[in-house]
Amino acid sequence: MACKVLVVCGSPVVASAELLRQLVGECDHVVAVDRGLDALLGAGLGCDVYVGDADTVSDAGRAMVDAAETFEVERHDPYKDYTDLALALDAVRRRWPGAEVVATCATGGRPDMALSVLGLLAGYEDAPIWIAEDKVVARILHAGESWTIEGAEGKTFSIIAIAPNTEVSEHGLEWELDHAPLGLLADTGISNVVRSTATIQVHTGIAIAFLYQ
Repeated sequence: MACKVLVVCGSPVVASAELLRQLVGECDHVVAVDRGLDALLGAGLGCDVYVGDADTVSDAGRAMVDAAETFEVERHDPYKDYTDLALALDAVRRRWPGAEVVATCATGGRPDMALSVLGLLAGYEDAPIWIAEDKVVARILHAGESWTIEGAEGKTFSIIAIAPNTEVSEHGLEWELDHAPLGLLADTGISNVVRSTATIQVHTGIAIAFLYQ
């Protein structure tokens, strides 16, 4: 049975300690991506693997990486061709093939980095992939995948196409879609409302579905 891996990214806007503890409890393994180690340490948590070039982690975090005994370290030269998150996802694939991934501390800070993070996560097609932050949970849906949402009546829901030729169906929302095309990064699916058990399905392309808490 495939496992679930929490990837704590290096965004300067971190998840709350409460959310981090919840996510760690729900996942089988934890990967800290550079400054993501500081977020975990701040919540009194550790990791199984550290991946990064240690250019943004705190002095205390870097000292832990240098002397690591309780977790694995994949330390990279800062002058590299790939971001730390790309290397972390590669580490997940090598260690736990087919693992479901939950990413957190992923979308705050610089807009360019946030877009890059979403693009990298969308490229992970091995298993379901989620983004969990304090006020939103998101699911990246590839063609043929669906998401059933229960117990979220009245909450705001949005879906955005992040690949050309994306077609989706939505049921159980205020405004429903049936095999409808979504333009790339268009606003067609923004700010919907959940009315009952909702089912979101992507028929072609790739979309990110957001449920606000």
